[in-house]
Amino acid sequence: MDRSDVAFAGVAGQVELLRRGDVTSRELTQISLDRIAALDRRLNAFNAVYEERALAEADAADRRRRDGDRAPLLGVPIAIKDEVDIAGEVTSRGTGAFDTPATADAEVVRRLREAGAVIVGKTTMPELGLWPFTESVTWGVTRNPWDVERTPGGSSGGSAAAVAAGLVPAALAVDGAGSIRIPAACCGLFGLKPERERVPRAPHDADEAHWICVGTVTRSVLDTAIVLDVMARPDTGFEAAARRQPGRLRIGVSDRFPPPTRGRLTDDVRAALQRTADALRGLGHDVVERHLPFHPEHVAVIVGLMLRGIHDFVDEVERPHRLERRTRAIARPGRFISERALERLVAGEHAMTERVGALFEDVDVLLTPMMSEPAAPAQAMEGRGAVATWMWETRWVPFNVLWNATGQPAASVPAGFSAGGLPLAVQLVGRHHDEATLLSLSAQLEAAHPWADRRPSVS
Repeated sequence: MDRSDVAFAGVAGQVELLRRGDVTSRELTQISLDRIAALDRRLNAFNAVYEERALAEADAADRRRRDGDRAPLLGVPIAIKDEVDIAGEVTSRGTGAFDTPATADAEVVRRLREAGAVIVGKTTMPELGLWPFTESVTWGVTRNPWDVERTPGGSSGGSAAAVAAGLVPAALAVDGAGSIRIPAACCGLFGLKPERERVPRAPHDADEAHWICVGTVTRSVLDTAIVLDVMARPDTGFEAAARRQPGRLRIGVSDRFPPPTRGRLTDDVRAALQRTADALRGLGHDVVERHLPFHPEHVAVIVGLMLRGIHDFVDEVERPHRLERRTRAIARPGRFISERALERLVAGEHAMTERVGALFEDVDVLLTPMMSEPAAPAQAMEGRGAVATWMWETRWVPFNVLWNATGQPAASVPAGFSAGGLPLAVQLVGRHHDEATLLSLSAQLEAAHPWADRRPSVS
């Protein structure tokens, strides 16, 4: 294998290369660092690269392997989204409003290190992760490897761009309203938002933001499953789930926009949804049309909780005067949501979750669009205000945030390419605590219609 093939081997492939002794961790890490140096000037996927430290960690991984250690990620390079603590580094969260370095690794980073992963750097995100594109005054514009005039999505856009371009085989991502799934869809990757609290957020869980889930973006379903087994609580068995057949499932499909959002699916997106439904039928599943029991009163619950959450995020920053004007503007309405109103919203969220969950008494999985169109142009909202940006994103990516509110697992699954060569994707949503079915079903789709063999132009 040449260096490019090694870079695109994915987590599972690199683990196997290391196991066989075909490559060392130092060699893998050097390939990753060399590709970052060569390609990231066009992508801006990283805001920090730890070259010397990463090579030292790779050497330590090689010593561990020689001593008989067989940790699941031993020697594999991985990147961390810059809203997750790395000891001694400032967790910028896409802004210049933080100054204090983290005192310790976040729990998920500790688990990755324990499993042998080599941390090569931190990836870019929009300010406080608020937008479905990755652009900020502090870190600049992050671009899509399939077309540098397009966004890689957000808020885990740096992570997605890095994996899609073969800079790392996996990158940590975080999803509060679609921020794993949207970048995965924009960049032709698999992205699973796990069940709420499946992966520990400590110490970041002090904010009690229960919509937020930690996960990863990868080139294949198996790669995600391997990393998720490391990050999640013990005895999850996700790798085994990705390697087995799902059995015959009843799958509901819906192409409707959640009320009161308005928009239109492009022809490419609609065709991708239909192709996926047909593929699932061809694999023996029972595919039926179903629509979400989602009602207008649910909108007030979701919007209210989102605005209060944004206000609380902004309230945490060390240097609020450094925030972008759009960030400060979107945070203002949340201050009018009192603690009593917040209690009512949370109660409404519980009722909504039960009502939406009733759908899964009839179906095992729900199939929906991921976005109304493929990756949007980069800088499409540059200079626009908070309200204009909010309205724009509700037309583009309205299909994701509901599953953060309910806490269910949901995945973005590649579904071909548009006429212009941009990745397309669909969303699969599972029952509570049933990531295993989503992994098995997604792996079955991947085996029938492989996607990981295609590489973007910037690679």
